[in-house]
Amino acid sequence: MEPKKHRKGNSGKLTRRDVNRETYKQEKKAGLPNSTKHLLGVKTTTLRLAGRSANNIRASNVGRVRDFKPTNFNTINKRPVSHFQKPLPAVHSPLSTKTTSWGGVASWYDKHLEGDDTYHTKVILPSLLRVVGDIKGKDLLDLACGQGFFSQALSDAGANVTGIDIGKELIAQAENLQKGQTNKIHYFVSGADDLYMLKDKSMDLVVCVLALQNIENITGTFKEVSRILRKGGKFIFVLNHPAFRNPKESGWGWDDVEKVQYRRVDSYLSEAKVKIDMTPGNLKEKKFTISFHRPLQLWSKLLSKHNFAITRMEEWESHRISENGPRQNAENKARKEIPLFLAIETVQL
Repeated sequence: MEPKKHRKGNSGKLTRRDVNRETYKQEKKAGLPNSTKHLLGVKTTTLRLAGRSANNIRASNVGRVRDFKPTNFNTINKRPVSHFQKPLPAVHSPLSTKTTSWGGVASWYDKHLEGDDTYHTKVILPSLLRVVGDIKGKDLLDLACGQGFFSQALSDAGANVTGIDIGKELIAQAENLQKGQTNKIHYFVSGADDLYMLKDKSMDLVVCVLALQNIENITGTFKEVSRILRKGGKFIFVLNHPAFRNPKESGWGWDDVEKVQYRRVDSYLSEAKVKIDMTPGNLKEKKFTISFHRPLQLWSKLLSKHNFAITRMEEWESHRISENGPRQNAENKARKEIPLFLAIETVQL
């Protein structure tokens, strides 16, 4: 039996309404909240779509589509900026984002960042601001921005910031975080491999902090970053150091003979997809995310493939100090010698 064909509009091309209908049907079939029902029965107009996708159906042609009202997560209609495509609503089917999004642990993550002794506050943020340098007036994308912790700091440093994350719960928190702030950050709900709202060569800088390791379609993500960066623009990203922090394949050990603390690393060269328990102490309400281990050579090959040159690489260690005890000196020495994070700065050629 031939697969069911999608209906087409008067132009004979797939329309946004067809895409919305298909998304609605599949979400309903899967028992998920539908995200496009409000787009199926309103006045028509003609609009050029920006390559938006839903369930692998592309709708990048000119055709008959529907008017819409922007969601709370798409604030660009309030202040149009030249580097944005014509605004589209932040419609993303949950079918393809259920496991890799951190939206399900948004509350936990937000509480975690409230502390003043986190790695984000003590290690990553000051180091990131030093690496990005003077960004006043620069068009900057915070890719996979989470709840806007770094977006807000980069905006305070003078950049024109756009934040994108696949977790709608995280974007809602980011919107709340910027209330009362002078500089407006434009937030969108979207995957990192679908930057539909940004024009080609529209960004001076793309920053991605501790998120690439949670993205499955890394090739598509690098392709999109390459598309939106201007020539000479920078792509700066921070990872859990892949050489020393391989999920479930690395950990601290103690040599009782030599009296030294060491780091054990297994399966380094093998790529892996790992389910991470974010609530190890909670047996009733378990929450999980997905992480991907990729060796350093893979990151280098991806950057080269998408026309990036590495201009800086830094390894950032922990700021913490062990409590008094027989292993204190050995533990402190190990922390200073074995970094937690890897920062890579690249330039678009």
